[in-house]
Amino acid sequence: MIVAAPLLVLGRPLAVAVWAFPPRWRPALGRLQHGRAFKRGWAAVSSPLGAWILHAAALWVWHVPRLFEAALTHPGIHLLQHVYFLGSALLFWWSVLGRAGPPGAAALLSIFTTMVHTAALGALLTLAPGLWYPAYLELAAILGTDPLQDQQIGGLIMWVPAGMAYVLAGLVMVWGWLRPGNVARAAPETVR
Repeated sequence: MIVAAPLLVLGRPLAVAVWAFPPRWRPALGRLQHGRAFKRGWAAVSSPLGAWILHAAALWVWHVPRLFEAALTHPGIHLLQHVYFLGSALLFWWSVLGRAGPPGAAALLSIFTTMVHTAALGALLTLAPGLWYPAYLELAAILGTDPLQDQQIGGLIMWVPAGMAYVLAGLVMVWGWLRPGNVARAAPETVR
């Protein structure tokens, strides 16, 4: 969610991926992309607010113990979880990095608030007095580890390194925004 998705967005693979489809499909895909319904749907899910909501929902909903455990025990649900994680992350990073021009305030706010709520979820997992996911009891016994410590390590990874990744992304965006050429273009002309 914080490594592959932004790299995929920055790599702009869709322009190349279209050529992977059979030639007879390409005109239909082009028409679909330019259709009114597609444009409205895409605008809704790729807007900063829409993408932020989908991304936040992916993090919080899939960490609800019942859903998390279902994903651990059922391969189909596990696949759905990862598809949602990657899809929502791609939309999130597209709303932040994929638009032309320097990032706006909405992109920076999106990065900051995602850092905060991801760190909050990580802190909850790290500081939890009990185990959230009992399915780890069996896995921990096999590996010879403590399931609560495993949960706390996972939460700590969400809390600190993931939080730092969002901070770094935000700092890179601000640096790009404040570069001398961008600031000069954004500054109003003075009256002589």
